[in-house]
Amino acid sequence: MKIITKNTVTVALGALLLATGVTSCDTDKLDPVPETAFSDQVVFNTPARIALQINNLYAYVKSGSFLGGRYQVYSDVRADDFINRTSNAVTALQVWNHTLTETSSNDVTSVWGAAYSAINQINVFLAGLEANSASYVAPVFAADFATTTAVQYQAEARFLRALSYYSLLQLYARPYIDGNGSKPGLPLRLQAETGAGGNDLARSTVGEVYAQILEDLNFAEKNLPLTYASTTLNITRAHRNTAIALKTRVYLTMGQYANVVTEANKIVPATAPFTASSGVANSLNASIVTVFNSETTESILAFPFTAQNTPGTQNQLGFYYLPTSNPGGPTGGGEFYLNAEGILANTTALSATDVRRTSFVITNGGNSYLAKYSGGTPYLDKAPVLRYPEVMLSLSEALFRTNGPADTRALALLNAVRTRSKGTAYTSFASADAAVNAVLLERRIEFLGEGIRNIDIMRLNATIPGKGSVSAVPSSSANYVWPIPATELQTNSLITRN
Repeated sequence: MKIITKNTVTVALGALLLATGVTSCDTDKLDPVPETAFSDQVVFNTPARIALQINNLYAYVKSGSFLGGRYQVYSDVRADDFINRTSNAVTALQVWNHTLTETSSNDVTSVWGAAYSAINQINVFLAGLEANSASYVAPVFAADFATTTAVQYQAEARFLRALSYYSLLQLYARPYIDGNGSKPGLPLRLQAETGAGGNDLARSTVGEVYAQILEDLNFAEKNLPLTYASTTLNITRAHRNTAIALKTRVYLTMGQYANVVTEANKIVPATAPFTASSGVANSLNASIVTVFNSETTESILAFPFTAQNTPGTQNQLGFYYLPTSNPGGPTGGGEFYLNAEGILANTTALSATDVRRTSFVITNGGNSYLAKYSGGTPYLDKAPVLRYPEVMLSLSEALFRTNGPADTRALALLNAVRTRSKGTAYTSFASADAAVNAVLLERRIEFLGEGIRNIDIMRLNATIPGKGSVSAVPSSSANYVWPIPATELQTNSLITRN
């Protein structure tokens, strides 16, 4: 990891979650120099300055090159539900057709750089918070700042670090199921780096990286607040249920289904209406249509944007998926349209009356486009990270896998998500495989365009399906996972290639 040294600590000033302005089209901005920055000697001197640093950590993670848009796009277009229209190398063409190389700057290098920039910013913050702990005394700080607020900030930072490492694993490392976590994972950077001295670091195993992710999430769950003062903060800041929800995803990805059940049971009741009974009252919204253009308790974590704080050019979800022309409706860049032979072809699972088809699929120029996100510059939809139905479907799958096809709670959870959008309810399954396949199909429909598809394929070590002229990619193929970027290979003498 190339470290650029500055004798300041970056602090995001202004609105909550101010973006860093990182875009994949301008690699110089991977190391932004803010107009307003405080020296690292004073940045922990007041509660307000420390709070601004927390906002800044979210800003790094929600970079347009990372979880503010590009990551979700890459995780969907690798599979078979989208067809590339523009053949634009800047906007995921090589991700879509599996021709990435170590020098692919708009994706391989950019995602890695944005994620590790966020991770190092988190590590710098955690180190500084600890080093200055003796200063957290009255009258400048509240009497309980060191034992409450500072610990909460640690928990938020560690949650974001866990999310960043988890996201990187899904692209740059073999699935956990392949070797039970023994394959090469990522350089596990946990120390604050302010110079080039820490560049050389070998890859930890996949299992070791997951162990650190879970350690961070366990700490986060214990120390994050149950709720915040507003719906907006309950969606855009990590709280206890956010950590639990991410743990269900992590354990599902690891194939540890009993642990999925244990974690999900903390926030998913035994019976309908399946509203979380503690912390934020997360639940299915009555209509999926309003989830993406308003704030509801269905959203567990989503990264927000404003007109002064945009995802950046060619990072926006609406730009990728909406057509360039749509009389009376939202428009975008039309980079990808929906594959007519993908999930759209399954008119049984995604029927003509399913709301996710009638409301989220529009036709233009003979092609179907995903209309889950609003269009038009500057594309200010929140970038989704965690929604409550994912926890419900993860629990359903885990219950079917552990208890078999007759598990009534698993069936009820699956049908709750399905019938919410007017899908036909399932009555029973002949086998556990049939039940699990139904859940996987429902996840594919429910989270289309939200970055879940690649996770579900790779956690099972399954073949990435082909589409159009692009061949399928078996799990044994070299391009099943992304290459380690050349920038890391050049600056880290201990790194190994994929």
